[in-house]
Amino acid sequence: MTETLVMNDSMMISGIILAITFIGIFTETLHGFHRAKFAMMGAIMMIVAGQYYGFYDSELAVLAIDWNVVFLLGCMMAIVSIMIPTGGFEAMANYMARISKGRQFMLLALLGTGVTVLSLLLDNVTTVVIFGPLIILIARAMKVTPIPFLLAAALLSDTGGVATLVGDPPNLMIGSAKGIDFNTFAYHMGGMTFAAWITVLLVLRILFRKEMAVEPEGHYQDKDEFQDRKLWNQSLIVLGLMVVMFMIHHSIGWEPWMVSAAGLTLLVFIARKVEMDHAMEDVEIPLLIFFISLFIVVGGVEHSGFLRYLGQFIVPFVQKDLLVATLVLMWVAALLSAAIDNIPFTAAMIPILLGMEAQGIHVTPLWWALAAGVGMGGNGTHIGSTANVYIVTISERLAKRENDPSLAITPWVWFRYGTPAMLATLIVCSLIFLLFFDFYNAAEIGSHAASAAPVH
Repeated sequence: MTETLVMNDSMMISGIILAITFIGIFTETLHGFHRAKFAMMGAIMMIVAGQYYGFYDSELAVLAIDWNVVFLLGCMMAIVSIMIPTGGFEAMANYMARISKGRQFMLLALLGTGVTVLSLLLDNVTTVVIFGPLIILIARAMKVTPIPFLLAAALLSDTGGVATLVGDPPNLMIGSAKGIDFNTFAYHMGGMTFAAWITVLLVLRILFRKEMAVEPEGHYQDKDEFQDRKLWNQSLIVLGLMVVMFMIHHSIGWEPWMVSAAGLTLLVFIARKVEMDHAMEDVEIPLLIFFISLFIVVGGVEHSGFLRYLGQFIVPFVQKDLLVATLVLMWVAALLSAAIDNIPFTAAMIPILLGMEAQGIHVTPLWWALAAGVGMGGNGTHIGSTANVYIVTISERLAKRENDPSLAITPWVWFRYGTPAMLATLIVCSLIFLLFFDFYNAAEIGSHAASAAPVH
């Protein structure tokens, strides 16, 4: 740091708006207002305050939005919306139930694998929305508790999503801001994620050993659930092409959103009978509004200089011992992501890391630590990720419908099973950073193209 920044009015007001916005987002379950509403309020307040104090305006707000993240999420949601009615996902679940032959842990591992594979391309919420109801259907037919399977779906989707650039929104935010391509991200995070994934399975096997030992009293009757096998196969072909395009997107000069948009366009032309209204039914507009508003808020905070002001206190720590700083950031990111939502924390940390890099400070391993921390940390509590909240919600609905409180995943249940899984994965990730720190600390990654950074 060449000069010491001093807090001024612009920094203070932007920091206050940021705090109000984040508190509103983090306490969503207390006041009942959807987090998108507080993000929208924060965005408007930031633009108005920025215009008054001269550090921000509506044009800068539009430039602060990372449209790569917004468009990619929207297109992937539309593709899934087309695929769900085909019955293909039900057929996958049926196949897993059939080959498990009543062995509960085998079924848990198979369902977990299916969820994880989908999480490599789709966001975690989408995967559990698809598999959650199917898990309950299979478990009730087998007359076993669905809790281990539901927890496995959430935990393994959160974990598996860390492996790829498009598997989890924070990954996409990090990759888009830093300019990390699909292959580079998978190369660095794939091995760590696989080790963490195996760890989660082992933890669940140990903690649910009594439940897994129970012989199912019922039997799941397999049946063909396909409603449109042709469209399902067409969708799989398009997804396969998208995987290839994601792998080469950097060399052909395409952003990830362009790959998803091209895939969606190809699919709606191949599947001629699919109406656009239907394709957009399951696009979560509130989530996209949340992202847009959050980018505007964080953009205002960065333009005020407040994040650079905070960053100057972190710089000496990073320069003193980068390995320790890497481990600390991962654990702090994980613990905060367990207590709150990982997306706002990621959005706030990105410009701080970019700011340190702009000063010539080497922070490459911190990017990987941030991705690992916010990804693994989501497993810590029932509100650690949106996927967790959905799984808890459908378990509570089941408990109410069956008039059996034991079927609900309470915060205590999650603490007993989810928190140990999070801690175990963080220990594994810490060991990997310690053993392979030179690998994660290697040459600079990505680029600082203005088009890539959301708030640069």
